[in-house]
Amino acid sequence: MTNSLMDHATGTMAAGSKSFATAAKLFDPATRRSVLMLYAWCRYCDDVIDGQELGFNAQPLDRAQAEQRLTMLKNQTRGALEGDLMTEPAFAAFQEVALAHDIPLRLAFDHLEGFAMDVRETRYQTFEDTLLYCYRVAGVVGLMMARIMGVRDEAVLDRACDLGLAFQMTNIARDIVEDARMGRCYLPARWLAEEGIPPDAIAAPEMREPLARLARRLVAEAEPYYASARAGLAGLPLRSAWAIASAHGVYREIGLKVSAAGPRAWDKRQGTSGLEKAGLLLKGAGQALTSRVATAPPRPAGLWQRPRERDAYAHVA
Repeated sequence: MTNSLMDHATGTMAAGSKSFATAAKLFDPATRRSVLMLYAWCRYCDDVIDGQELGFNAQPLDRAQAEQRLTMLKNQTRGALEGDLMTEPAFAAFQEVALAHDIPLRLAFDHLEGFAMDVRETRYQTFEDTLLYCYRVAGVVGLMMARIMGVRDEAVLDRACDLGLAFQMTNIARDIVEDARMGRCYLPARWLAEEGIPPDAIAAPEMREPLARLARRLVAEAEPYYASARAGLAGLPLRSAWAIASAHGVYREIGLKVSAAGPRAWDKRQGTSGLEKAGLLLKGAGQALTSRVATAPPRPAGLWQRPRERDAYAHVA
């Protein structure tokens, strides 16, 4: 079962996230295994809710079906942490990593709540609303990943969350048109109104110019979060710092490409070439080594602060 779980998790990562798969190879073997196990669970839950496979070929479910599946995911997640026998590979993988690294149930449920926001067709009025979504689908993954790397310091966990937020802002900018065609929009309604973009016309070709301005705005908003995350490398073991610095570079580069492409950003899916990834891995190595001796600056003022207590969570209507 152990080897088959690893094969399943490795295949899931390779097919579902080419951007992170390369960086994941840099972790030490034990950390890499746990990271892949966690990713397999995250990917599986996302696919179940979206009716897709490894992030592709989505067949959206109706709300009743999606709600039913969400309940099933929550029950299985609770069961995994309570030690129930897991027959689904993704949940067996999650059980292994969650019990080994003491991942709290609330973090797993927070992640599922991000999928619930999609199920409920949540609309985001303000940028803070969008950031809450980013926290649930990606920031909380950063927190779980950091726990796998041995992090328990709250300040370092803040930096891990910031990286997840930055990653998701990049994803949103890259996928604006694709998401809109599925009836989803994560851009704040106020931003759309400022640019005169009707919510039901986001994917229209004539909206590419104002949409490009919003994408550039979102990419710019991600920058201080990327900067904060980079300063958190010092709190990670060296090989983990190298892997995270490399993933940081790859995702950030995608956002910069979206911004630079302007109205043509969605003519093709933006990504990085093998040669670019190699260069970013080398750059990541330098950043990881430098983090051993550099003094990390304080977290930038004004960044969105992750919830520390469940009762403090805001809910978007």
